[in-house]
Amino acid sequence: MSASDLLGTDPGWIILVKGLLIFVFCVVCTLLAIWAERRWVSFMQQRVGPNRTGKFGLLQSLADGVKLALKEDLIPKAADRIVFVIAPIISATTCFMSFAVIPFTGKVNLFGHKTLMQLTDIPVGVLYVLAIASVGVYGIVLAGWSSGSTYPLLGGLRSSAQVISYEVAMGLSLVAVFIYSGSMSTSDIVAAQHHWWFSVVLFPSFVIYAISMVGETNRAPFDLAEAEGELVGGFHTEYSSLKFALFFLAEYVNIVGVSALATTLFMGGYHAIPGLGFTENWLGGWFTMVWFVIKLIGFFFFFVWLRGTLPRMRYDQFMKFGWKVLIPSSLFWILVVSTLRVMSQRNESRMVIAGFTVGIVLIIVAITSFYESAKKKQAILDQIGDFPEPSFPVPAIPNIAISQSAKEQIND
Repeated sequence: MSASDLLGTDPGWIILVKGLLIFVFCVVCTLLAIWAERRWVSFMQQRVGPNRTGKFGLLQSLADGVKLALKEDLIPKAADRIVFVIAPIISATTCFMSFAVIPFTGKVNLFGHKTLMQLTDIPVGVLYVLAIASVGVYGIVLAGWSSGSTYPLLGGLRSSAQVISYEVAMGLSLVAVFIYSGSMSTSDIVAAQHHWWFSVVLFPSFVIYAISMVGETNRAPFDLAEAEGELVGGFHTEYSSLKFALFFLAEYVNIVGVSALATTLFMGGYHAIPGLGFTENWLGGWFTMVWFVIKLIGFFFFFVWLRGTLPRMRYDQFMKFGWKVLIPSSLFWILVVSTLRVMSQRNESRMVIAGFTVGIVLIIVAITSFYESAKKKQAILDQIGDFPEPSFPVPAIPNIAISQSAKEQIND
């Protein structure tokens, strides 16, 4: 019996227990993630961070959650009350649903039953995760629209445009994974990485996904939907108390969710680091979850590292990067991967495959050189200036003379 076949044999109460364990895992990860982010960012900025509530400040997240739950709940007079209340519920519930198809461990013994720490496995599991992520943005859009205020509305519109552009790039980055694994099932994709992780074999797809998942979660430097310098608090400006806490919970659970998906699709899932496969049998198979959590921590540190080092992008730069860089790069990479896959299935000679690879590299180098040349030429033109001919006499503008070398560069 294969690992995925075990999921169809679980009794109902085992499914309920696994669902409860996964829910508790997500909530505990959220509490620890908030504390870890504040500690790590404070270390990067040479500050102390939370250190009062509990040992090393570990209870700070719990204290903040209790404080938010007990604060006064305010609803603006101009708000649509029903939608205003439903919006955070949508965001908080959809973020947990994607974990239904994430395999946390291999075969383990749970209360005497041989099973996997995975609720279900469907043939289109990855598409299910993408669909749930698309529904989650409705919570943000409805929150901005129902608040009856300008800044939340702008934040909701930004978020919808952001998710559309970066979810397209994210979906395209996963096509190469489907081609190589031959399946959209999460458990089958993990099994296909038993020898080589897809983060190595499909490195461009991994990079595109890593960038897209930051934009998908509205995290710095892509947090344009809640940019405090422009939109106060963005879509959740008018929210307080428990409703704001639900948005806060949804953000961090989404971070854990996209990190878990990245671990599943590109980092071998619950499998150990190559060379340490013997550890997968420790603790009756439960040690595989330790490897899964270690990989999650690595991705979360990547999120925190970006927040602590990079400034926020302008909105036009953000959208330009998504539509003009990530999406064309994903399409080009899909063509390359598809061609290489067909060549390998037809048993083409290594010389043919090597020649095709060299040709692709030369094309990339040529495109990069052309782009750099055009960028350099534009920088020279911007430095010189493009002033219209005046219809009246004016004094000469200093430092406007074009050097001979600049003229040659423009002509070239």
